[in-house]
Amino acid sequence: MRNVIAVVGPTASGKTTLALELAIRLDSEIVSADSMQVYRGMEIGTAAPTHEEQSIARHHFVSILDPGADFSAGMFQRMAREVVENLNARGKVAVVAGGAGLYVRALIEGLFPGPEKDNAIRARLHREAEECGVPPLYARLQACDPEYAFVINANDLRRIVRALEVFELTGQPLSMLHAEHKEAAMPLDAVQVAFDWPRDELYARIDARVERMLQQGFIGEVQALLSAGYEKHLHRLRSLGYREFADYLAGRKAYDEAVEAMKQNTRRFAKRQLTWFRSDPDIYWMKAEPGRSISAYADEALSLL
Repeated sequence: MRNVIAVVGPTASGKTTLALELAIRLDSEIVSADSMQVYRGMEIGTAAPTHEEQSIARHHFVSILDPGADFSAGMFQRMAREVVENLNARGKVAVVAGGAGLYVRALIEGLFPGPEKDNAIRARLHREAEECGVPPLYARLQACDPEYAFVINANDLRRIVRALEVFELTGQPLSMLHAEHKEAAMPLDAVQVAFDWPRDELYARIDARVERMLQQGFIGEVQALLSAGYEKHLHRLRSLGYREFADYLAGRKAYDEAVEAMKQNTRRFAKRQLTWFRSDPDIYWMKAEPGRSISAYADEALSLL
């Protein structure tokens, strides 16, 4: 029996809907491999499964932490593997859905734990970021580990610091250590599928999703988070849309400017996701066609089990 069937790929490609159909067909549960959906109060902006969808199939790792809490790929790996093992023990194939490539890789292939953290190095790098900004640190990462730098956000200080820390401690790029660990790890027996949308259609879906989020009350969600004191965490979490509309609510951006920035940044994020997932030869890409039923996609995905 396979351990996992994973629906991966870029944002707005249709992962949630297909995962729900697969969970129904397999009488199973869904493991959300999304680094943002784990946080409470961010359901609209992260396109988290609705209460109705969660009532149809149980979803793990959705709205379980406050935005100020830390959550990492390593933590996800340990917790998600327990869920998968529990489902497998009950004779069920776990359904994984998410666009966080590092989380998916951590679950399926295992994750290089790396050397123990060095507080002195971290403190020094954080001081540099405070004094000179994040871009110089990111440029340093591009020089020593361009592969890892390409797949993370240029403002993701936490991951930038960790990668530079590992390089200082080991003299090796984090991406290389991940690859070496992959060869030695015991991976899960998984099928991975993704929707293959033409780029312009995917971008149109992203723009439509942003408009839908705004209609659903996204600005109110951002205001509630700011009122609860989470502004610095929204920046730390590099949350798409939240920073843009925090600027709008503070008068630093016009409404139309915030909307366009949210759309543009989401499209850029989707491009990075595609680059990550396209590099994985184990992913089966299903040709996405407007009007094709989710049932047909589910049939295609299940035929791979």
